[in-house]
Amino acid sequence: MISIIATGGKQYIVASGDKLKIEKLNKENVAVAEGTEYKFDKVLLKADEEGNLVELGKPYLAGVTVAAKVLKQGKYPTLRVEKFKNKVRFHKVHGQRQRFTEVEIA
Repeated sequence: MISIIATGGKQYIVASGDKLKIEKLNKENVAVAEGTEYKFDKVLLKADEEGNLVELGKPYLAGVTVAAKVLKQGKYPTLRVEKFKNKVRFHKVHGQRQRFTEVEIA
């Protein structure tokens, strides 16, 4: 089964067995634990493997969920952000590590 899900302000095309890294998943402001099952309820499209039998939501399909297993909570490598202004002695460096959740679609 092929689906399009919405999470973290983005949309992903997923199929059974896919592994993907998405924006960090929180449930009631607590990170979802590794090894637990998570259900995505914002499903925009559902179809079979050949692309037939397509169901399209307006905007989401009612009563349809996509189950996934949470594999890992992690952080991407540090991004270095540097601000510099010439001739005024202004120089700022700051780093940021984006959080992610790795999931496997069931």
